[in-house]
Amino acid sequence: MPDRPAGPAPVFDGVRVLEVAQWTFAPAAAAVLADFGASVIKIEDPVTGDPQRALATSGVVPKVGDVNLVTAQTNRGKRSVGLNLRDPRGRELLLELVDRADVLVTNFRGPARVKLGFDEDTVRARNPRIVYARATGQGARGPDADRGGYDFTSFWMRSGIASALTAPGADRPLPQPPAFGDKAGAMNLAFGIAAALFRRERTGEGACVDVSLLGSALWQHSSAILYSWGLGREFPVATGRSANPIGRGYRTADGRWIALMMIESDRWWPDLCRHIDRPDLIADERFADAAARAANHDACTAVLEDVFAALPLAEWERRFADLAGPWAVQRTMLEAADDPQVTENGYAVPVDHDGTAVRLMSAPVQFDERVPELSRAPEHAEHSEEVLLELGYGWDAITALKESGVV
Repeated sequence: MPDRPAGPAPVFDGVRVLEVAQWTFAPAAAAVLADFGASVIKIEDPVTGDPQRALATSGVVPKVGDVNLVTAQTNRGKRSVGLNLRDPRGRELLLELVDRADVLVTNFRGPARVKLGFDEDTVRARNPRIVYARATGQGARGPDADRGGYDFTSFWMRSGIASALTAPGADRPLPQPPAFGDKAGAMNLAFGIAAALFRRERTGEGACVDVSLLGSALWQHSSAILYSWGLGREFPVATGRSANPIGRGYRTADGRWIALMMIESDRWWPDLCRHIDRPDLIADERFADAAARAANHDACTAVLEDVFAALPLAEWERRFADLAGPWAVQRTMLEAADDPQVTENGYAVPVDHDGTAVRLMSAPVQFDERVPELSRAPEHAEHSEEVLLELGYGWDAITALKESGVV
């Protein structure tokens, strides 16, 4: 990882975030804010904690040593307070934290927020300057506003993404990578919160920020949806073929894949031909320009398939080292984690979890060429006493709250 040059304080230095959320979508957004200097307090049930913590115990997600990797990724840099919001005293403690907060981020559904006493009206009445950020499955309005949803349902399936990527005749929809939509939604939510804080600096006004998994998916998938509208039929993502033979993938002799994305094909075609040791193709009338290559798509593709299939990936990487046109190797996940570009840019950050070293993926934003400095995720309710002391509670009062199950 590169050295971190000296620079100004993190962009969210001094911003206080209160997270009343579970699982991944909203907590990941708060983690992004923590990456850039925000002080984040995570509210968890004092007995069960965030149910995400149990995924490693039940074997759903892997651990490194005793570190739950999904919790480490989603909750790095926070403090955890165990608070029973079903108890009126717990709700009042939450509102005391609201008094000091700049942001409250939640993915609890509307009826639950009202029942537990931290709905928008209650919170904004207590602290009008607060940014109240709601992460939902389907949006804040409409018949399914209060319907729950995970990213597999609200992001992947409902948006048409799964349909677009699943080959016709498949026996089931293409599965979604874990937390795929949650992470996209989290960055959108973090942006919304940042924008609301910027407006507050200009106007003094708080805001209600809404981001949904469905809305995030529609934005992510918007090009194909727009193409479908324009065509009046489904745009063929899974089976569609580009008219440009050098805008697709080719299999190598050892079964790997090289992707060419040379959209300006007339610009890149001659140099590609030289790099594949087929300069004769430059003068071939069938492939003389983009229109000719489109008209003779199958023939051009067949030639390139034979060329790439003749050599292993390592040889193509050697030959393409100085190829200017855009290309890439289809990497495995383990290969991607060790990509030199990942290392040099600090995209995977080493974090010490009490003696266990893990690598976490940083937020995909950097300021002043500084890699965010990540710290470990908290243990369940690790900071309850610390935060109560900051609120002015003495040890006798804290002990009483713990004995009564409020914290």
